[in-house]
Amino acid sequence: MTETVADVLYEDAHLVAVAKPAGLLTQGPSWKEPTLEQVVRRHLAPDAPESVYLGTVHRLDRPVSGVVVWAKTPRAARRLSNQFAARRVIKEYRAVVETTESLAGESVWEDWLTRAADALGVVHVVAKGDPQGRLAVTRARIEPSAPVPEGAVHLRLWPETGRTHQLRAQAAHRGAPVWGDALYGSTRLFPSGIALHARALTFQHPALGTPLTLIAPWPGAWEEAGCEPSAEDGAISRT
Repeated sequence: MTETVADVLYEDAHLVAVAKPAGLLTQGPSWKEPTLEQVVRRHLAPDAPESVYLGTVHRLDRPVSGVVVWAKTPRAARRLSNQFAARRVIKEYRAVVETTESLAGESVWEDWLTRAADALGVVHVVAKGDPQGRLAVTRARIEPSAPVPEGAVHLRLWPETGRTHQLRAQAAHRGAPVWGDALYGSTRLFPSGIALHARALTFQHPALGTPLTLIAPWPGAWEEAGCEPSAEDGAISRT
C-alpha cells in the first residue's frame, strides 16, 4: 500500500492541523487499516510514533476530506475540546449535492436526528420532540458562482451542532444527497469519497488565545468531477 503523507496545514508546540484525504479513517484500531492518526504520529515522530501525545478533539467521516486538528499537549486538548463542546469553533464545509428540488439561496436547517441506527452509522430525521432525536442546526448557502455539473448544486455549510452524519442526513432529507454518498441516496459516483469537504476551521489558539483560521486546499477529485471553486476561493489547490 502506498504510504500516505500528512499535508500539514499548521503546526506549533501546541497543535498540528492536517488535510485529511477522502477515504481514510480519522482513527481506528491500528491493526486493521491505516488511519490519519497513524499518519500524523509518523510525521511527529518517525522513529517512535506511538511515543508522542496526540489528543483527539474532533473527527471527520471516512469519505469526507478537509481540515483535522490534533492537540499536542493535554492542556491544548482540554482547551480545544472545550471550544468544540461550547460551539465556539466556526466550521465551514463545502458540498456538491444532487438535486432536482428547489433549495433556498440561504437558509437554516433545523432537524431532529437519531443516533446511528446500524453498523453503517446511518442516522434518520425524526419529528421534533421524538425521544430518539437530537436537534441539529446548520446554516446553508448556495454558491452560484462555483461551476458544477448539470443537476448539481454547490453549497457552503456551517454546522452549529456536531451530530453524527449531520450534514449528510440533513442534505438528503431535503432531496439533495451529497454527490457520491450512496448511504444517503446519492446515485452518482464521485472520484474519491463523497463531495463533502471540511474547508475551514476558526477557533482560539489554545495557548495564545488569538483567533486561528485553517483552510484545507481543494481535493483534486473535485476538479476531476468538474466541480470548481467560486471566484472568491481562487484556483484549486490539489491535496
